[in-house]
Formats: sequence, structure tokens, C-alpha cells
Amino acid sequence: MRERCLTLGDNGASFEGMATYTHGHHESVLRSHRWRTAENSAAYLLPHLSSGNSLLDVGCGPGTITADLATRLTPGRVTALEHHEAALGLAREEIGRQGLTNVDFLVGDVHALDLPDDSFDVVHAHQVLQHVTDPVTALREMRRVTKPGGVVAARDSDYATFTWFPVVPELDEWLALYQRVARANGGEPDAGRRLYAWARAAGFTDVTATASVWCFTGEERRWWGGMWADRILQSEMAGGARRAGATDADLQRISDGWRRWSSDEDGWLALTHGEIICRA
Repeated sequence: MRERCLTLGDNGASFEGMATYTHGHHESVLRSHRWRTAENSAAYLLPHLSSGNSLLDVGCGPGTITADLATRLTPGRVTALEHHEAALGLAREEIGRQGLTNVDFLVGDVHALDLPDDSFDVVHAHQVLQHVTDPVTALREMRRVTKPGGVVAARDSDYATFTWFPVVPELDEWLALYQRVARANGGEPDAGRRLYAWARAAGFTDVTATASVWCFTGEERRWWGGMWADRILQSEMAGGARRAGATDADLQRISDGWRRWSSDEDGWLALTHGEIICRA
């Protein structure tokens, strides 16, 4: 059983700590996170949304999905949640850039939300539950702040489903290393396959589980591979990898493998995501 620690948030409020965020917020990470939209990352949720809905976006990151959802839900309000103010500032910048006025911002911990019961029509989390110390407790909290009959939605990648062509041994090394680092940080990198079980353990009885895939070829392959080639050297992942025993030479070799794969015109990569729609 993982321990859950008490930390002090940037707003001065105490809350139970999240697992260490494996990726961090380096530019190489934000490069991929800012690519995300409601269409490519929350398509499973869109049929369940209506104009005027209120929505809590848990772990909003740099806010591109948040902004898309806020645009769709106008005049409904969206609350963007992050676990510290520095991370939330990224979403503030994006929302400000787009000139949206129906977004509120909140620092907090999904394990213990400082929000009243039955506050939102929809509570959404994209690529969050894989990083928290206790995803079942997180889902219970997400349910608590959802209005009766409302929707709790989550989508998480499943790293064990990463598959690619052609064979690049360094990518196998990268995947094993990533999974080791993520678990050492208190997360579960193969979360996608567990979402349905976690939702049932959290007490949901009306759960629809689906899956979708990101697939990268052509120019997107070059972008994706280059992004990971940088991340393994420069992001917080690099620090975690070194703590797990990887050397600088190991990380450079993996980075070179990503670049070799991304420059191959036959290169192809797919990643499966688990998704859940839960009725509160």
C-alpha cells in the first residue's frame, strides 16, 4: 500500500500530496501537451456535453483541452484544477490568450477537493489518474463533487500498449525505464486498462468503458519522436531515470534511438488509451 503524504500547497492550504509528476513541465513536455484538443483527447466525452454545463477539469495542464471545453459549454463555466499555482499558471496563460471569460482557476488535490458536494454537471480528467497515489479515492472525490446524474469522465494512456515499427531496441529500453520511473514516483503507467476496475472500486455502477488510439506517422512521427528524444534528456523524466540508475550515456542512447525511429520514412507508432464515462 502506498503512503500518502501531507504537503503545503502554493496557496498556503494543506492537502494530501499527489504522486511525483513523472514528466514535469519542461518545454519538451508542454510541446506535446499543447497539441492536445478536445477532439483528439476527449472525443469520447463530447457527446455527453451540453451548452450551459458546468465542468471541473482535473489536472488541466497548459489548458488547451480546457479552453476547447469552455468554448463548447458557454455560457456554462469551467473550473481548471491543478495541484500547484505554477502549473495552473500555464492554463491561465492559454485561457487569457484565447480571451475566454467562463473559466475559473483552482489549486487543489483531487484526493481531497475543497469543493462542495454536487457542484458540477461534468468532472473530467485527462492523463491524470496514472499519476495520482490513489486513483480510487480520486474517483470517489470526483463523484462527490458531481451532481446526481452527472458525468465523471477519465482518459488515460496505457504505456504497455505502446507499439512501433521498425524495431528499435532503444525504444524497448525507454519503455521499460519509463514504467520503472513512473511506478517509483507512485503512479501507474498502465492505467488505461485499469480505469474500469478503478471506477467500480470507487462505487460507480453505471460505467461505460471504451478505448481509442493515437497513431503517429509522417510529419507527426517526426514531431513525436523528436519530442521524446528531447524529453528523455531534458525533462523531469531524465532526473527520475538517473535516480533509477540510468546513466547519461544510457539516456543519450535512448534519445538517439528515438531520433533514428522518427527519421525512418516507414516509422509508425500507436498508443492505446482507456476511457470511462461514469454516471454519478
